[in-house]
Amino acid sequence: MSEPDRHLSLLQGQAREWWAQVRPHALDVDRDPTLPTRLLHLKGLGRLATLQIPPAYNPDPLVIAGRRFHLMTAAERVAYYEEAAWGDLATALAAPGAPMSGVLVDALGDREQKDWFYGRLLTEPTWTFFALTEPEHGSDAAAMATSLTRADRDGPWYLNGTKKYVGNAVRGRLGVVFARTGKGPLGVNAALVEAGQHGFEARPVPTLGLRGAQLGTLTMESVEIAPERVLGRHLSPTRRGMAGWLRTFNLLRPVVASMGVGLARAAHEYVQSQRRSLTRDEQHRLDALARRIEGVRRLTGRAAAAVDADITAGQLACMAKLRAARLAEDATVAALAFFGPGARLDHPFLEKLARDARGIEYMEGTENIQRMSVFKDLSRGGHG
Repeated sequence: MSEPDRHLSLLQGQAREWWAQVRPHALDVDRDPTLPTRLLHLKGLGRLATLQIPPAYNPDPLVIAGRRFHLMTAAERVAYYEEAAWGDLATALAAPGAPMSGVLVDALGDREQKDWFYGRLLTEPTWTFFALTEPEHGSDAAAMATSLTRADRDGPWYLNGTKKYVGNAVRGRLGVVFARTGKGPLGVNAALVEAGQHGFEARPVPTLGLRGAQLGTLTMESVEIAPERVLGRHLSPTRRGMAGWLRTFNLLRPVVASMGVGLARAAHEYVQSQRRSLTRDEQHRLDALARRIEGVRRLTGRAAAAVDADITAGQLACMAKLRAARLAEDATVAALAFFGPGARLDHPFLEKLARDARGIEYMEGTENIQRMSVFKDLSRGGHG
């Protein structure tokens, strides 16, 4: 085993141990999405509160066998979140900390902004949000309607608009919101926003799957934003806003792919544990599914390595996310078929996996978005 492989193997082993303790609570979280705030004593969930923070700001990394883990690289996140999704993806998405907003702050924040943001996370378990998608426009930046305006050059900004399908929207205490400060791609910026401000409202959105993530709608009416809370203020227009957004997605797409792999693995292992006697045809089908899971896992690992080597190299990440989303759905539906027509009633955990798997498709861009991204790269002569 190579040194990098051993490093990730240690992390994955620890994550699996922790998330095996979370799994018994999965159906309870599905019934009560507020439950994760009362499960922070479970290390798989609670430890995420102080991870995914850059080493310069985090004096408390995860230490396993003398090795330090910050979960800042795509490779480490992929190793961890495959096991988290195997345990319960909805609960993993309900964890405190900065899985998405922290990536953007790391990419665009100045020293003062990073001190403020990461300092808040280290003080106490803090839930954060990443608000990009809009009710009428999805994540299409060209059509973004949320605005960030101000009356004079030295005065505060005012945020107006609505964001939807925002993870941890209701329990989030701070996060980032994308808004327009002007026309065109350079007119998209992001601001650090605290919940509870005048004009800020968060409401839950009922969902069929991933209920624990407690997706919600954020409505902002003249929410005052201090100039020092606008990310990328020290950067040129070409290096902030959409540039940070693309960097965030490139880093996190392999992570979403790993979640699909974890869900598929959970479904495969459920069949193995609950169906001790299989026909030859059933065994062939189960073996074929195992090979497919391993193939997508390897693609996901390659995608993570590519992004860690070059944050702009996101094509393999798009491919991995596309393949993993399809795998998660196919694997969970195939697993249900091993138990007959009443499987969804007789096997509630497997039924939950099937509902949650559908949500992978809508995380970090749908299948069509991934295909278009890959096509654009190939048309420019890229090699992924």
